[in-house]
Parts: sequence; C-alpha cells; structure tokens
Amino acid sequence: MQPTLSAWLMLAGAIAAEVTATSSLKLSAGFSRLTPSIVVVIGYAVSFWLLARVMQRMELGLVYAVWCGVGIAVVATIGVVAYGESMTLFKLAGIACTILGVVMLSFAKA
Repeated sequence: MQPTLSAWLMLAGAIAAEVTATSSLKLSAGFSRLTPSIVVVIGYAVSFWLLARVMQRMELGLVYAVWCGVGIAVVATIGVVAYGESMTLFKLAGIACTILGVVMLSFAKA
C-alpha cells in the first residue's frame, strides 16, 4: 500500500488536531474551563476521524508510529516552550529516539 500525498496531509491534520487537543488539556484545568475543554473534545474527535480515514490508505504500523511519535515530540516541545516545563538531556534523547524510530519506520520496506 503506497501512501499518497493526500493521505500524508490527512495524517498531518490528525497530528495537528491531536497536538492541539493535548495541549489544551493543560489549559482546561481538569475540564473546569469551558473553552479549552471544548477544544480538547473537538480536537480529539477531528484527530480520530482523520486517523480513521488515513488507516484506509496507509499501513497501520506506519500511521500509528508517525501519529504517536510526532505528537510526542511536538507536545513535549510545546510543554517546554509554552508551559515552562523542564528539558533534560534524557528527555531530549528520548525525543530524538522517538523521531529516529518514526523515520526508520517511514523508510522501512515491507
């Protein structure tokens, strides 16, 4: 199954929606703030809808690895930049390993 450009774009949209939803969880203060809570619910719904569409066009392992790996790396970066969370050498190495794993899966041949 050869991924098309539209499948990759839908996957990018799914990742963007998931990252937005996950980042908004912190702002929702345990779902006690309405607007960020709505963003969380809509973001996850859009992400899973797009992810389901992508699964019809790409391999499960690749899709899930890219979705999770890129999401982890971006959310960790947002945590540091936007929320002032710490970045240690071990966290940086973990993110690098995650990205490397995603890249390796992306280029792996069946």
